[in-house]
Amino acid sequence: MISVGEKFPAFDLTAVDGKPFDEINIDNVFINLTNESFPGKWQVIFFYPKDFTFVCPTEIAAFGDLNEDFEDRDTQLITASTDTEFTHWAWRKHQEELRDLPIPMLADVKRELTSALGILDQNEGVAQRAVFIIDPDGIVRFSMVTDLNVGRNPKEVLRVLDALQTDELCPCNWSKGDETIDLNQATAS
Repeated sequence: MISVGEKFPAFDLTAVDGKPFDEINIDNVFINLTNESFPGKWQVIFFYPKDFTFVCPTEIAAFGDLNEDFEDRDTQLITASTDTEFTHWAWRKHQEELRDLPIPMLADVKRELTSALGILDQNEGVAQRAVFIIDPDGIVRFSMVTDLNVGRNPKEVLRVLDALQTDELCPCNWSKGDETIDLNQATAS
């Protein structure tokens, strides 16, 4: 798996747009996204195994619910799986909690990005449940993978993003607004 400190791989993929449901239709729902689509922004890209499953919509919706919090931190949320863009669109139309999903859904049908990241589950042939925080320079600053059956905590991803954006030393369980570690004070005592 790609490591923290490495450049996030280049990609050029089709996605279902994150516009409100009543603003999209089959003529404008698909967009093209690349690793350079959001210059100067942080990105959180989270992968899930399959559309039309049980755990996946719970966490995708939870990330979507926090979209404004991520936007306030100049961060673009993107979700991805190895399903097609047409499957994404059908799922979004029929899954109530995803209808107004405000984030794009990447279709990595050829499994090129999941393979480049090292998160292609060899037994199932799908993306593992992985999340990456990428800084504005395209460098991976955080990564996490859980079992295919275990959903993630989007609030923890937001907390880690907050810590990374301080560019300071953040102690265990640090939250936005808490004090960071001041090395000058730590060495003086």
